[in-house]
Amino acid sequence: MSTPRPRAPRRSPDERRAAIADAARVVALTEGLGAVTLRAVAARAGVAPALVAHYADGGMDALVADAFTGIVAAELGEVAALVAAEPDPRAALTAMMRTLSGGARDEVTAIWVEAWALGRRNEALAAAVRAQMDAWHDLVRSLVDPFGVADPPAVAWQILAMIDGTGAQSLVRWGESEDRSELLLRATWGMLGVAPGEGSGR
Repeated sequence: MSTPRPRAPRRSPDERRAAIADAARVVALTEGLGAVTLRAVAARAGVAPALVAHYADGGMDALVADAFTGIVAAELGEVAALVAAEPDPRAALTAMMRTLSGGARDEVTAIWVEAWALGRRNEALAAAVRAQMDAWHDLVRSLVDPFGVADPPAVAWQILAMIDGTGAQSLVRWGESEDRSELLLRATWGMLGVAPGEGSGR
């Protein structure tokens, strides 16, 4: 006589919700935000599409927005820890520029680019994008403040715009990563009034 296999333990609603959110993030990173659908998330999570629909509080638009937030907030935390370990603001800005333009974070850059486009028709995603842009602005402004520029918020937004623009260009392999790093750093030191050699961070 064969022994019946024990049933897998039933997951709690919170565990189900977390597993579905994790699956949505994996789909977004590997296939893009636009691929975060009921069927794709269900297949990744190993559940029926109806279960995803049941646990996706706020519907698929909210699930896409949550996937975006989880991915980009994790990157922000990593970069914040990286710059916090640097000895001074110049070194911190240099470290931030190099890690964001070095090519290792292109998957997250692609998530940003998709989110800006998809957010036109997904208000939950648009709100998440605005919140994460504000969070990034707060980090960059904290690095700009010690330089004593006249308008730190504007300079921080300008730096973010340069990072975003060159990052989007890198997705189609336009320009070498080292060239982008140097371009970003030269422009940043100019806005901050730092002499080229003085702001190298090396």
